[in-house]
Amino acid sequence: MFCHITQNWRGRPLETVETVVNLIGATTTAAGLKIRAGLDRNRYPKGLRVTDDEMEALNVRAGRARGQWNYRITPSD
Repeated sequence: MFCHITQNWRGRPLETVETVVNLIGATTTAAGLKIRAGLDRNRYPKGLRVTDDEMEALNVRAGRARGQWNYRITPSD
């Protein structure tokens, strides 16, 4: 997906966050991929720690291709 996004904004100045979000959201491919993007202006607390037990409780599944990079997090069974 990232290669298509970077092709879409090639040669355009990325001067504002809104410009970046709009260019990402306007990305499509000939195969039918359409990307949706939006700016999240919420504030989130810094420094939160996730315990080992919380990490173990996540239902993380490696993708079929390049599972070390591609994965899904789904609701627990």
